[in-house]
Order: sequence, then structure tokens, then C-alpha cells
Amino acid sequence: MKVNGFLKDVGGASRVTKAREEKYQNASTVSNAYDPIGKTARLLHPGRIPMRVTEIRDAGKNAKTIRLSADHIPYFKAGQFMTVEIKDGESIAARPYSISSAPYETRGEHPYVEITVKKKNNGYISGFLLENAKEGDVYQCEVGLGEFHHDQIRDSRYITALAGGSGITPFVSMAKEIRSGRLNADLTILYGSVNADDIILKDELEHLVSDHVRVIHVLSGDNPEWTGEKGFLSAELIAKYAHDDSTFMICGPRAMHSYVKEQLEKLNIEKRRIRYDVPGQPEDISLSEGYPAAGKDQVFRLIVRQGIHKTVIPAKASESIAAALERAGLRIHTACRSGSCGVCRIKVISGDYYVNPENDGRRGADKDFNYVHACSTYPLSDLCIKLNI
Repeated sequence: MKVNGFLKDVGGASRVTKAREEKYQNASTVSNAYDPIGKTARLLHPGRIPMRVTEIRDAGKNAKTIRLSADHIPYFKAGQFMTVEIKDGESIAARPYSISSAPYETRGEHPYVEITVKKKNNGYISGFLLENAKEGDVYQCEVGLGEFHHDQIRDSRYITALAGGSGITPFVSMAKEIRSGRLNADLTILYGSVNADDIILKDELEHLVSDHVRVIHVLSGDNPEWTGEKGFLSAELIAKYAHDDSTFMICGPRAMHSYVKEQLEKLNIEKRRIRYDVPGQPEDISLSEGYPAAGKDQVFRLIVRQGIHKTVIPAKASESIAAALERAGLRIHTACRSGSCGVCRIKVISGDYYVNPENDGRRGADKDFNYVHACSTYPLSDLCIKLNI
């Protein structure tokens, strides 16, 4: 069989090489530093940026919405989170917060993002923000992180959101984006709270209800005057309100994650139709699977190597390596704080440690070569680690 242009195709490589050499010879000797691809990448992913608090308002019992503004805010999808870095004395700590504002609100004359912070038991950063944050404060923030968002190729247009506590925030962002016409989806939110006054962002949720956004409050406490749904987010309740082709998105406390997972299994929901937001670390790591019975109150020596430098700091068995580093004022880049994303990946040179199985997002090779995610790793002896410079 004769192939038209065969010799021309075979000789193509040499012609390209010759043309490239001619371009080199005729090019200007003045360097052109303009890098459009790099500029776009830096706009989309600038890393930490300074953001100023421009508004603080109540969002419910023990909860506030904090608005943060900047000249340029990176692109994010409704449902994603951001980190806020706090410097308190010698300590430097960053925590993730789901964004409760919508992506379109970053594109106006005064762009901003909002987080809604609820007071947690032993919550150092949440307590700091609720008690100390004021208009004019500037924090280092990283915007647009995580995989918890609606994807039109992967997910159904029908979203059933199962939320508890401050886990309502990513769904408020989605509801705002749907209401603006920028997200083509139908959202049904089943929002579990103990009592009516525990509902966060109640007024905003009522304002967002439309033909494409439904909100069903479910109270589990003793509420004799409540006429709405009562109990927990059970299989029966989910089946009552969910569309037959729903994508299920879950965000809330760890206990709720476990309960809802069991309920979805009862309904035989395929795993491909379920999206979980990262649940964070347990408040008491000693209750986790496989944790040694003794020693949670011990304090160990943590030897931190950065290049040729060595620092020795105390590390409690009850706190993660990331928390120990932050408390000592040693900067470590963290994001999800749930062992999932790998931003805080470090090398353990020596010593024993515990990684919570439910928060172990490491690759197989990392497990083999003693790399861990600092946010989900707890010391069981004196440790030596290698930290990026």
C-alpha cells in the first residue's frame, strides 16, 4: 500500500530541528522575561496571601461570620476551604475553614471571602478568632483548597447535602452560587442540629431557599414546640427527601460522618455517589483504633532537623507533630489538618509514632520509607524528623 507523503513525514524531525536552529540564530539577544503561563499560575495559586478582616457578624450561638478582603482573591469552587494563619506570641498555627461565601462574590468591586467560625471544645484557633479577631486585622490565608465541591462531569445535578453543626458552611456557599445562576444544580440540605438555637446561618439559609434550593432542619434534642423533622439523619429521612439520582455530600462532626455512612449503606447507595468532606482529627486521639492504652499524657523530645540546623522541642503524645511544631513557633505548611492532602508531609528519621487509620492518607511508598503527614501523626517516643527548609 502506498502512503502519500511517507518520505515527507519521515523527514519531519530533521526539518523541525533545522527550523528551530534558524529561530535561535535570528532571535533577539535581549531576554524576554514575560511568562504568561507562570503569571496565570501565580494568580490561580499564589499560596499564602495577606487578607484583612472587613466585617464580623453573628451567625448563631457561639458562631460568627468573618469577612476577609484582598485586592485579588484566587479562584475557588463552592464547597472548598481556606486556611487562616494565626500568630500568638511564639506560636504560629493555621487551621482550615470551609468558605461560606460564594465564588462570584470574589469578582466584584470589593472582593471578599467569608468563613463562619463556631466555638469548639478545646478549639484553640476558633476560640482565638471568636474572642480576638476585629476589623482591620490582617491574617495570612490560603484560598481554594480541597476536593469537596460539585463537579458537573462527575456528579449528578441533584445534590443531597447531609450537614451537622458548622458543616453547613460549604453548602451555604453552594446555595449562593446556585441562586446566582452560576452553578447548575438542585440542592436539598438536610441539616441536623440539637436545638433550634444551635442552627448556624439560619437567616441566610431561609433567604437562599428557592425552586433549586431546599433546606430541611432536623432537631435531635428535646424540642416540644418544634413542628419540623426530629431525630437524626436516618436512612428513612434521607430516602424521604433525596432525589433518586442524588449525589450525596456529607460535612459535619466525626460522629455524624460515621452515623451517616451507616445510613447510606442501608440505602445501598453506591460509593461513587458519595462525597465526604475531611472530618478533622479526633479530639481525644487515645480513643482511636490501635492507639496504645498507656502514654497519652507523656511528653517526648522532638528533634527537628532543617538542613544543617537542629532544634529540640517538647511534643505531647496527645497532640500531633504539626501542633507541637506550631506551638514551638516552627513554621510548617498545613492545609486540611486531616491527613488527606499531604501538604505537611515530613520524614521521620527515628522514633515510634502513631497514625490514626481513619486519617491516614499516605501513599504506600511513603509508609515504606517513613514519611508521614505531620497533622495526623502522634509521637509514641522521642522522635527525630526532617523538616523542609
